[in-house]
Amino acid sequence: MREQIESLVREALRNAEKPASSNRMTIPIAVSNRHVHLSEEHIKRLFGRGLKEKKPLSQPGQFAAEETVTLIGPKGKIPGVRVLGPARSSSQVEVSRTDAFQLGVDAPLRLSGNTEGTPGIKLQGPRGQVEIKEGVIVAACHIHMHPEDASRFGVADQDRVTIRSTSSRPVSFHDTVIRVSDKFRLEMHVDFDEANAAFLTAGAEGVLIRP
Repeated sequence: MREQIESLVREALRNAEKPASSNRMTIPIAVSNRHVHLSEEHIKRLFGRGLKEKKPLSQPGQFAAEETVTLIGPKGKIPGVRVLGPARSSSQVEVSRTDAFQLGVDAPLRLSGNTEGTPGIKLQGPRGQVEIKEGVIVAACHIHMHPEDASRFGVADQDRVTIRSTSSRPVSFHDTVIRVSDKFRLEMHVDFDEANAAFLTAGAEGVLIRP
């Protein structure tokens, strides 16, 4: 009996010394609040000048601007929505599903930049108002990766994976899209509805689960 116990202990110690399985890899999760990306034309029409940087964002070259707008939908308004910079080729509004209900728009689940056939909305700034014909989306959860991260995780651009949060209420995010660029820093983005459902807090992480 003693020999059996010693054998089990040795086996447990050997297992503890083994590196973690490549099937269990963690990724930092950031919560993305409602925000707006604007074209140069719309920036000038809404504010009469260029954007002023308030603070840098986690992704290199991206920043939260001092400027905010009011979203005006068929059923309601949401004031104080942050504009993110730099300017884009076309304007886009990213909201949560709850926000969409408040505004009265049927915003589809899309990746950022995929706005064809999406609803429009009015944007009110201090110097004027613009109405975009399309561009309101609920952003699909996704992961920004540098090519070195993608190599380490064994994934490629546009791959879809499952991420399970390590929060007090673990939630699995299926069909999470990998986006790879040498301009990206490793980070998963979810919206407020998703964060609240999973009880995510500062420093949240998720585990990449391979098929």
